[in-house]
Amino acid sequence: LLLFTNDGDLAKKLTHPKHGVRKIYHVELNKSLRAEDLKKIKEGLILDDGPLKVDEVSYITGSPKKEVGIEIHSGKNRIVRRIFEHLDYDVIKLDRVIFAGLTKKDLPRGHWRHLTKQEVINLGMNQ
Repeated sequence: LLLFTNDGDLAKKLTHPKHGVRKIYHVELNKSLRAEDLKKIKEGLILDDGPLKVDEVSYITGSPKKEVGIEIHSGKNRIVRRIFEHLDYDVIKLDRVIFAGLTKKDLPRGHWRHLTKQEVINLGMNQ
């Protein structure tokens, strides 16, 4: 899920961690995520640029254990990939499925749409 805007203030609001914008990713790894590594992620990690706490992480129900859902507020660069690389996993696929309350539900891959009036209001773009 990508959001394009020419509103610099909104872009800052959506990407800076202090604003706590919710992002949920579907991650596919090169191998199954071990239960002890899942626990490490839940408890928090120390990466090269400091400590990191995720909001939530879990296996995706009905999928192999190499598929994981992760929710973060951090705006650090490449943070999801870095979390798993820190634990010796390669990220094969990374898909942001929710961003700031927006979802790509019912939108085929490669397609786009304009935001609804309500979505614009919810993002605070109407100010």
